[in-house]
Amino acid sequence: MNMYSIVPNPNAIGWLVKLENIATEEQYNAEEEAIEAAEKLARENRPSTFQILNMEHDVVDEITFQ
Repeated sequence: MNMYSIVPNPNAIGWLVKLENIATEEQYNAEEEAIEAAEKLARENRPSTFQILNMEHDVVDEITFQ
């Protein structure tokens, strides 16, 4: 199963979409844009999960696509 994460970029203003919390897929200016992109990637690469993390890297939401 693929795991995507949406995390705030600690070095700049913006949000990162990462695959397996290692490889950065893309950076977005707004959290909503990052969520839309991660959802699209997760849907296209089922089975997948994506998590939304806050600045402390705590999971605030998680969605799975089978």
